[in-house]
Amino acid sequence: MQDTHSSKTPANSNSTLTETNVIVSELSDEAKLKMEVIQSLLEAGDRTTYAQRLKEAAEKLGKSVRTVRRLIDKWEKEGLIGLTQTERNDKGKHRVDENWQEFILKTYKEGNKGSKRMTRQQVAVRVKARADELGVKPPSHMTVYRVLKPLIDKEEKAKSIRSPGWRGSRLSVKTRDGKDLQVEYSNQVWQCDHTRVDVLLVDQHGEILGRPWLTTVIDSYSRCIIGINLGYDAPSSQIVALALRHAILPKSYGSEYGLHEEWGTYGLPEHFYTDGGKDFRSNHLQQIGVHLGFVCHLRVSKAPPFAQRLRRRQEARPSEGGIVERPFKTFNTELFSTLPGYTGSNVQERPQEAEKEACLTLRQLEQQLVRYIVNHYNQRLDARMGDQTRFQRWESGLIATLDLLSERDLDICFMKQTRRQIQRGGYLQFENLMYRGEYLAGYAGESVVLRYDPRDITTILVYRKEGDKEVFLARAYAQDLETEQLSIDEAKASSRQVRKAGKTVSNRSILAEIRERETFSTQKKTKKERQKIEQAEVQKAKQPIRVEPEEQVEVASIDAQTEPEMPEVFDYEQMREDYGW
Repeated sequence: MQDTHSSKTPANSNSTLTETNVIVSELSDEAKLKMEVIQSLLEAGDRTTYAQRLKEAAEKLGKSVRTVRRLIDKWEKEGLIGLTQTERNDKGKHRVDENWQEFILKTYKEGNKGSKRMTRQQVAVRVKARADELGVKPPSHMTVYRVLKPLIDKEEKAKSIRSPGWRGSRLSVKTRDGKDLQVEYSNQVWQCDHTRVDVLLVDQHGEILGRPWLTTVIDSYSRCIIGINLGYDAPSSQIVALALRHAILPKSYGSEYGLHEEWGTYGLPEHFYTDGGKDFRSNHLQQIGVHLGFVCHLRVSKAPPFAQRLRRRQEARPSEGGIVERPFKTFNTELFSTLPGYTGSNVQERPQEAEKEACLTLRQLEQQLVRYIVNHYNQRLDARMGDQTRFQRWESGLIATLDLLSERDLDICFMKQTRRQIQRGGYLQFENLMYRGEYLAGYAGESVVLRYDPRDITTILVYRKEGDKEVFLARAYAQDLETEQLSIDEAKASSRQVRKAGKTVSNRSILAEIRERETFSTQKKTKKERQKIEQAEVQKAKQPIRVEPEEQVEVASIDAQTEPEMPEVFDYEQMREDYGW
């Protein structure tokens, strides 16, 4: 797979850079800054450096990462011409006909009289319908938005400010590195957080499993819940990735969920704004942001209550985490507190019969939660949003065509990665398991990048580093475990059991340990095992994750020879992790 974030120097790059040195003095300050940024990216020696400089370039130019990438593409195709912009004589004026301007403004004003509410998007639809009647080409929806922007801005400034931090219906959030993000449209800033659900759940046999974790992703502009993840696993970067995946993809649910509306939100954010927890500070999440083109931000650290109140008075700013934390209270009040097994939000409120009443499984709770979010929460008016529901505001606040990613693109981005060396015969060692991939024998001795899904490591993807790019080589399969599904935690646990029994750790000994555990396990499984079974049931209701085959690269030539036997090799890198050597 080609690295979509590496810099691609055009064939005429030397002449282009020479040209730059000759006429750079004639460029505008803005073009000079763009050229400086591009040269900095071209000098990046590795992928990590490139990703960091790309992020810095976006901040320096005051644009998104995706816009910087488009700028680089334009420079590659057009050279310096792509960096210069000739200023129009009519800059600041609308090029649309005055009659259309009058119609757009009149339609918006008439549609917002009294209790009536009409969005920009609805005005654009009316404009298109009017153009169809006249048999002429209509102004684009972006032209309609530009004509309406001064009027909407004026109206919002005239509104009473309901609380500090808001300008009309717009919110400003501050990042830990001192930046202010002005939230002005949908899918611009997403926020994410976790909470422990105050409901005791049971397995399919009625045995109590405990309280699950809920992760939500919320659009800051509309307060609409974009995506969720519900499960027993504690918060981690992988859990955040699953919630993001659900938020980004279009969502579809069966009739058993009892939905009266559609969960119509999807797309990609420009900014991902979270607290400073370990799961949000991980390299894994930063890697996902670089791949998908959004910037990760941490909100300001929490201060003592008195200091928070003082800062809010001084800066006229509300609690930065309120948007994503407030829905948890609403869920508790309106949904969780009505369910059997509700534990209350603290020990004093805990019902005495909570354990006896608990009867919901994880799957049943997920159905209840999805139904509540889609039918009620997202369809409800928000105090700051005027007469629009959260979903209506999200829909009308879109300013561009939504990015629709395939599940395969997301699966690759959400995989974790590590490095290993290819051994003789095309074998690889990872987590005490021996893997073999077709065509890898010709790359023996080379260091490669492995991508894997922590939920099932029986198959891994192998990439070769070529300059700043990663090229897909092959899939590698855990020998003797092709028909199994083995998580990374289960693999580690099996390895410990094999060592404890005094045996050599290998694929066959791990497989034997798995078979023995399945054969002689008692009816009473551990709570962790039962939780995993319940989570698997929830995952079955969703579309399965698939990684489609990728085009194979040209394989290094090797002499025809008998396939060597799987070597008994110790994974010294893994042993150092396990034993602290």
